[in-house]
Amino acid sequence: MNKVLIACVTSCIFLASPAIARDDRLKFSIPELLKTDKAKSALHDVPLYFADQSYPKPQSKQAGITTNKKTSGFAKSDQEACEWAFLSAIKALQERAQRDGMNAVVNITSNYKNIGFSSKTEFECGAGNIMAGVALKADIVKLP
Repeated sequence: MNKVLIACVTSCIFLASPAIARDDRLKFSIPELLKTDKAKSALHDVPLYFADQSYPKPQSKQAGITTNKKTSGFAKSDQEACEWAFLSAIKALQERAQRDGMNAVVNITSNYKNIGFSSKTEFECGAGNIMAGVALKADIVKLP
């Protein structure tokens, strides 16, 4: 009887978990974050162009580069966790550009759960009970 009760309680907890899971879509300022010391120390010296910001005509281009970064939300505000995930995603794009002989990242848009969000001033982040994640899509280019 005791084993049956434990099995029932455990099943109820696992079945109820999705119902109470949190998956908030939040938006935060790109310019404000990029001015911070943590952004300056984390990112490479590779220019970034968000959404439809204009940039010089590239000599070469690789389109549709994606990245999806997550971080623990434990003991962090949603904003803090989302900012770390965003910086990790941007850094991954910059490193990909450098690795492939490119020198800029352009057309950067949020792509959380494969749903595009394009903004020059905001990025989108998914914040849950224990994790936060940022997915980005961009092109990497070689500018003159």
